[in-house]
Amino acid sequence: MEALIVIFMVMFVLFMAFKKGFPTDRNATFWLKRYDERLDEITSEDRGTWSERNLISKLLDYGISPKAIFHDLYVKNGKYGFSQVDIVVATKVGLIVFEVKDYSGWIFGKGKQNQWMQVLNYGNDKYRFYNPVLQNESHIKVLQKQSKQFENLPMYSVVVFDGRCELRDISFIPNGTFVIKPHRLDDVLDKIFDNPDAEYTDKHEVMRILKAAVDNGNNTEIQAGHVEHINDMLGKDRVLN
Repeated sequence: MEALIVIFMVMFVLFMAFKKGFPTDRNATFWLKRYDERLDEITSEDRGTWSERNLISKLLDYGISPKAIFHDLYVKNGKYGFSQVDIVVATKVGLIVFEVKDYSGWIFGKGKQNQWMQVLNYGNDKYRFYNPVLQNESHIKVLQKQSKQFENLPMYSVVVFDGRCELRDISFIPNGTFVIKPHRLDDVLDKIFDNPDAEYTDKHEVMRILKAAVDNGNNTEIQAGHVEHINDMLGKDRVLN
């Protein structure tokens, strides 16, 4: 009897440890979460999403220096306070700005279309969401306003769809913008690095501005203000049914 209890306890512990390795988000990829110690130099587990950290791991695998990767940035936006940007990578060809999305189902959309479509349950359920290409385009515009150098730096937009989704009909994507699944990251980076080297006038300024934007994410007042702005923009509290 005691042997059975011990076996049961061991099996229970193993089950819980195994279960903990899977993401709970319904849109997250169904793979074991493996903690990447390399990320400690760049970010922390309480910043951003698992998919964003997974993308950072892939950037490191590609050979990007951890000092060039900036995660979960709150960039000063004179009009709205701050804009939240998932990942920015400083490279020899300019800045690569990433927007990471977690979705399941089929994804449809066009580059300049205001709303894209998520289709689930073989077409029975459809949900609209704001065009991530336009969303990341707005992030780049905010970054360009940070200094004269930023205004002139080449910036590339990469929208990454993680999760169990399929890009069914995505078209009319503008030059310098890419919409990808994570496994195509290396291909996109190869394309971007084929561009001419950027003309940096002050690399220290670039690093200083991006690091300050990351540090803003540790400020609870800035975070609360950003959430308040998003809620005000959505205006759900002004809809009375």
